[in-house]
Amino acid sequence: MKIAVLANGVWDLEWGNQALKEVDFLICADGGANNAALSSRMPDLVIGDLDSISPETLSRCEKSGCLFERYPCEKDETDLELALLRAEEKAHVHGEGDIWLYGATGKRIDHFLGNVALMLDYAQKGYRIRVIDPDHEMWIIQGREEIWGSPGQELSLISLSEKSVVSTEGLYYPLQKGVLLQNRPRGISNVFLGEKAVVEVHEGWVMVVLPMGARV
Repeated sequence: MKIAVLANGVWDLEWGNQALKEVDFLICADGGANNAALSSRMPDLVIGDLDSISPETLSRCEKSGCLFERYPCEKDETDLELALLRAEEKAHVHGEGDIWLYGATGKRIDHFLGNVALMLDYAQKGYRIRVIDPDHEMWIIQGREEIWGSPGQELSLISLSEKSVVSTEGLYYPLQKGVLLQNRPRGISNVFLGEKAVVEVHEGWVMVVLPMGARV
């Protein structure tokens, strides 16, 4: 089951029409429901303080049978944080380790940085938040993974820990238990030699940033 959360970030309508067709259960964080409605995919659940959802979208959601969880504006959690909690519950029930996150980039950099913090929190709990927009896919590596792309395609590895120890195969700049530091961008813009790369994180937490078009 593909479980996804749609936030209220930048939204590409044409791309979104296709992306949401693949989602089995869609949770929208407040104004993310506007993006879903534009892409003709009504959410299964809308959660948040509902200060960003338009009256028209709210009416369409109600008519479609969508569930709502409304919270006060003054609260400790962001709307997206609440949405991810529900996605985690759904993923646990269905034995899923991946939660897809759309609409989580663009608009406000403070929100995006907060979203990266949430990605790290979920990685530490054993879940992989896969952030996708029309141009990139981002997730945090846990252990050893094969990543598919194309020759010459770029891939960046960014340490979210003070120090990460990483090995790679199939990339132009190889690492053999190399050290990536949180305050040094050494892992930016590596390059695929062929169609497959292998990244293994021995220590720490590392984010992968991959241009769209690659397959994992």
